[in-house]
Amino acid sequence: MQLPSAAGGFHAIAYTVTKAFKAGGVLRMYRAMASKNACKTCALGMGGQAGGMVNEAGHFPEFCKKSIQAMAADLQSAIPVLALDAPFEFLAGHSPRQLEALGRLTMPLVAEPGADRYRIATWDEALTRISAKLKATTPADSFFYASGRSSNEAGFLMHLLARLYGTNNVNNCSFYCHQASGVGLTDVLGSGTGTVTLDDLERTDLYVLIGGNPASNHPRLLRNLMDLKRRGGSVVVINPINELGQERFRVPSDPLSLVFGSDIADLIIQPHIGGDIPLLLATAKLLVERSAWDTHAIDRPYLAGRCSGFAELEAQLAGLDLDDLLQRAGVPRQTVERLVGLYATSAATVFAWAMGITHHLHGVDNVRAIANLALLRGMCGRPGGGLMPLRGHSNIQGLGTIGFTPSLKRAIHERLEQRFGITLPTTPGLDTMRSMERAEAGGIRCAWALGGNLFGSSPDAAMATRALASIDQLVYFNTTLNTGHIHGRGRETWVLPVLARDEEPQATSQESMFSYVRLSDGGQPRHTGPRSEVQVISAIAGLVLGCTPIDWAALADHGNVRQTISAVVPGLEGLAAIDATRAEFHIPGRRRTGSPQANLRLVQPPQLPALGERQLRAMTIRSEGQFNSVVYEDGDRYRGARTRDVILLAEADIARLGLRDGEQVTVANAVGSLRLRVCPARIRPGNAALYYPEANVLVPRDVDPESGTPAFKSIVVSVNR
Repeated sequence: MQLPSAAGGFHAIAYTVTKAFKAGGVLRMYRAMASKNACKTCALGMGGQAGGMVNEAGHFPEFCKKSIQAMAADLQSAIPVLALDAPFEFLAGHSPRQLEALGRLTMPLVAEPGADRYRIATWDEALTRISAKLKATTPADSFFYASGRSSNEAGFLMHLLARLYGTNNVNNCSFYCHQASGVGLTDVLGSGTGTVTLDDLERTDLYVLIGGNPASNHPRLLRNLMDLKRRGGSVVVINPINELGQERFRVPSDPLSLVFGSDIADLIIQPHIGGDIPLLLATAKLLVERSAWDTHAIDRPYLAGRCSGFAELEAQLAGLDLDDLLQRAGVPRQTVERLVGLYATSAATVFAWAMGITHHLHGVDNVRAIANLALLRGMCGRPGGGLMPLRGHSNIQGLGTIGFTPSLKRAIHERLEQRFGITLPTTPGLDTMRSMERAEAGGIRCAWALGGNLFGSSPDAAMATRALASIDQLVYFNTTLNTGHIHGRGRETWVLPVLARDEEPQATSQESMFSYVRLSDGGQPRHTGPRSEVQVISAIAGLVLGCTPIDWAALADHGNVRQTISAVVPGLEGLAAIDATRAEFHIPGRRRTGSPQANLRLVQPPQLPALGERQLRAMTIRSEGQFNSVVYEDGDRYRGARTRDVILLAEADIARLGLRDGEQVTVANAVGSLRLRVCPARIRPGNAALYYPEANVLVPRDVDPESGTPAFKSIVVSVNR
């Protein structure tokens, strides 16, 4: 497949129109998109009370292919009853895209032990049997998981149910993506969230993007980068793959960019996979050395007044061998010197990163190294500067804020106990990977998954299947079928059909990656049968917990849930009045460091395993036609891949290994193997890329020891004919 001259553009517009027609027409799609509801896809921030296609800065129109794809999925007709009666053996041959395209779930489904297919159940049966199993299960033998597509209200109610039930085994999908960001930022700054708002992107003059591909995963960010370039600013991209969209993009909502295209990156740096820390340390070393003759290279007053650990960091950098760092990174000195020059002369720099940074065994140290670099010039707390983890799911940051985590923040814990006169469990909870390992070992009897695809998100797909199959009762809350419902079944599996965000009968709230809390109005259900997540959770809580100090029936009212959240979660006090005022807000204190003192941390270059003659270091990636584990299109036009069963290799590696374009190869390691076809890509030689979630069969279950994040971006594989 020939690469287009730029990403975005007229093709994106045509795709949107085509998708709209397939979903019932352009007018139907426009009305759904324009409703006062937050976007269902990424956390960049769009929608809410200003309208569904307005961002947090008030810009219109703001939407992308991802939001259109998600809306089109929710606009689908119901899954035909005949399809629901299909045996698992038949459905197992369906791809993620094919399962999503079957239609909306509208009736509870259950697969009893030994069943070869789902059967349709009633809501009464579902609530009764799920409640009975939970009551009969020891709390320590359960876990509760959530994706970031659910609301603050549903997430808060579910983790409250879990803790009153008696467990802290409460975790969310961030443990498979950005938990390393939260741990690293908390260690350095005292807060696990980013330090910038959308307004800062309109003030910055240098944007450093590390280990991310927003042209495919956060397309609306490219408009901000286009505006930055028009102001005379610069963009630096650090990624083993030279992605088309970071090089050149046609912004559909801007006539000039649409017709002529916009150059994005001023400097593209392609380190080896896992070479980020050596690159960042080399940059910091040269920056400190530059400060000997350029007084603006580092901000010594800021470091002296607001940071600890600079003397130790300076000594470490002085003792590091620059040539060794550059060799580990795989980047020439002149390239790093150019990066240093851009940074040293910038008045306001934003450092942004995605899972290319967090998906490593040293992901937390990756984040620390980025934060150190930002602090050297005082960018945390400076208008237009700061740290920006590019979060995926639209409300994943919100779920962390309201407490859907194994370790509940002390303030939330104490306020909940005081408000309701209850005692919450203090036994340490299990994160996502440890919950899966406990399940594989036979220690989990009951598990709930609020949205998402836990199977499709997990490393070591064979282990994920074994783990989930060992659970007595597995309960999924979803809008459509996914691979987890087929390959990730428990001994007994329930799939509960829930309403999409814009179908909720009551308003819900969400939080963007900029710590902006939005209110979604909800709307009319498109089908008879699905229920609100809050309605289902409150009903089961009442059946399981009975008479407690908490009135679960009252908490079926979203307004009452928001009143509770505002009283117990620091920073969300604004939810108390939001139903009356409809006033959305930034969470106070997050735009800056959150405390007078930041902590520079010493980070050591990781020791990566040596590679054999036919081995490469591979990373999993997402295509332009997917969002997280949901695949909407089989091809990837931005990388020239017609199908997803490919391994992306540099031309030099294709020649070195004696391969040819399109040849079928076996890609294997100790975890599993795949038969894939060779696809040339603009990737750093010595490295490879594979599409997620299909490549999960090759991803080890090893995790970063501090965050529990799996190393999806550091997989050693062999490639053989």
